[in-house]
Amino acid sequence: MIRGVASAYRAAFAGLPRTVWILAAAALVNRSGTMVLPFLTLYLTREIGLSTTEAGGILALFGMGSIAGSFIGGWLSDRIGPVRVQIWSLLATGVGFLVLTALHAPAAIAVTVLITSVAGEGFRPALMASVALASPVETRTRSFSLLRLAVNLGMSIGPAVGGFLAVRHYALLFVVDAVTCWLAAGVLWAVLPGSASRLHEGRASSGAGVSPWRDGPFLGLLVLAFLLALAFFQIMATLPLYFRQHYGFAEDTIGMLLALNALVIAAVEMVLMHAIDHLEPLRVAGIGGFLVCLGFALMPLGSGVAFAAITVLVWTAGEMLSLPLLNSAAAHRATPGSTGSYLGAYTLSFSAALVVAPAVGTAVYERLGPQVLWFSVGGLGILLWVGFWALLGRFRRGNEAGDA
Repeated sequence: MIRGVASAYRAAFAGLPRTVWILAAAALVNRSGTMVLPFLTLYLTREIGLSTTEAGGILALFGMGSIAGSFIGGWLSDRIGPVRVQIWSLLATGVGFLVLTALHAPAAIAVTVLITSVAGEGFRPALMASVALASPVETRTRSFSLLRLAVNLGMSIGPAVGGFLAVRHYALLFVVDAVTCWLAAGVLWAVLPGSASRLHEGRASSGAGVSPWRDGPFLGLLVLAFLLALAFFQIMATLPLYFRQHYGFAEDTIGMLLALNALVIAAVEMVLMHAIDHLEPLRVAGIGGFLVCLGFALMPLGSGVAFAAITVLVWTAGEMLSLPLLNSAAAHRATPGSTGSYLGAYTLSFSAALVVAPAVGTAVYERLGPQVLWFSVGGLGILLWVGFWALLGRFRRGNEAGDA
């Protein structure tokens, strides 16, 4: 049995390009310091003294900056190369985090959060474009899963350490997050200088590409990705508040629950993707979207750390069955010369959700109560399941036409 498990893991990781491994390593370093965003709501309410709604508004500003960053990062990736975009994004984000430690005025914090998010969000489409360009089509889904493994392995470290630091001094979160951004930029600068030009030139020579905004089925995918992210980003907005106020958990316990999500993904997702690689991506993503929302909808039905962990495992299963497959579907949909633009548009849908999710989530939470919020998210899961199945035929026909 042990030999069979080991063989499954070897098969899941075999044949991935060296460049993808390096990109994943840089993402691991960066995400190991992800401490600011998961605890930003608590920092703004407990340390700065803002109301829940005011904190939600600043998180919405972060999302607005993310929209601009997604577009700019994708656009620049097709022009100067995605690795270069990642390096500059990481350097600027680290500076932004350090500046935030010196600010106490709400207006100054809001402006700095906005600017930092523009710089920081340019990283994601550039990273995804790098992975897509470095991966043959037959390994692309697993390449994205390796990237998610690195991100989530880092996230298993970041929030857990962040919760430990937060109960001692919140400023430490910003400093450590900044340092890991700069370390990740150093890895990319030192190890991938040749790939930076090669990935850019390989795509740039292929032509101008097609705009993702004229691709109807792809726009349908963006709408569904937005709705999925609307539910998923409650992890950063209202989930920590709910665990604190209704489950009575301290920050370190909340950090450990978020780390559970990342650890499960790091342990299971690559093998899972290898096992279901032959299945229709959007069909599986529909089931995954439903499970993400179901995990949140279960929260009002119990209490205690064990039950909270079960809800985390449910939405984690949904995350594994939806996000890596959607990443690969978006990359495969791109035409020559437009990988950065397509993946910029794809990440923009998540950034747009980051604007709406905190504002809507905290408003519903505060005015109608958390039960209304969580059960509404459960209803959204049904809509996602139906929506992905409805899109399946058009998306498949479009890909076949594009591949012909």
